[in-house]
Amino acid sequence: MSLVRESKKITILNIAEKKRNGEKITMLTAYDALMADILDQTGIDIILVGDSGGMVLGGHDSTLQVTMDEMLFYTRAVRRGVKRSLLIADMPFMSFQLSVDETVRNAGRFLQEAGAEGVKLEGGSQTLPAVRRLVEIGIPVMGHLGLTPQSMHQLGGYQLQGTEESQQRRILDEAIALQEAGAFCLVLEKIPSALARTITDKLSIPTIGIGAGVHCDGQVLVSHDLLGLYDKFKPKFVRKYATLRQTMTHAFKAYIQDVQKGKFPNEDESY
Repeated sequence: MSLVRESKKITILNIAEKKRNGEKITMLTAYDALMADILDQTGIDIILVGDSGGMVLGGHDSTLQVTMDEMLFYTRAVRRGVKRSLLIADMPFMSFQLSVDETVRNAGRFLQEAGAEGVKLEGGSQTLPAVRRLVEIGIPVMGHLGLTPQSMHQLGGYQLQGTEESQQRRILDEAIALQEAGAFCLVLEKIPSALARTITDKLSIPTIGIGAGVHCDGQVLVSHDLLGLYDKFKPKFVRKYATLRQTMTHAFKAYIQDVQKGKFPNEDESY
């Protein structure tokens, strides 16, 4: 199948329209210009520069070690590959927890220095003042509830969230509050499908699920998981559409053998 880049630029207004029209929203991650260019050409709606890049590319054990400098570097690289998709950048740990002013300053850097078109913040009630202020000054905000990896120690690891009635009520209330604060979209991670459906039905803004079932308005995965490249762990909600790690390993081994045996380069590959 050939890749043909569609010309229409995706904006947050198009994302809102998709929910109204009952059209599913697609989102995947990218951390470099090449991956971003490929995704952009496929017609993906949203490209997320996730702090997961610190794990799959940077080798960190979690997203907690990822810095603003790393995220700005990834975002600038992705920007160079994107023409059509909506580009959203993750705000890393400690870039938005200290104060509203600090959040505004860091979010502004993503737009001004790196070319992002919006930012994503993890968390609920504690983020509301920052979300309101960002929206007031024209920075689109995507919320993130359920399993929030930056809070992994407080949550006891990467556990399913919203299993108890009190948790479900809190997540629903925070989803509504984020919508009222001006968030244009909401990621729901690793919560029961029934809860995600309730939230999706209650909200007028779109929900994008990752481990939250089929009833969300859209879905997101880490591209390196989808491609079978990152194998340190495989959550239940990941579907592998390719096994590129295996393909790459075979290619590298074949190259090594050809070099060692003097089969590469041949006459056609030499000057």
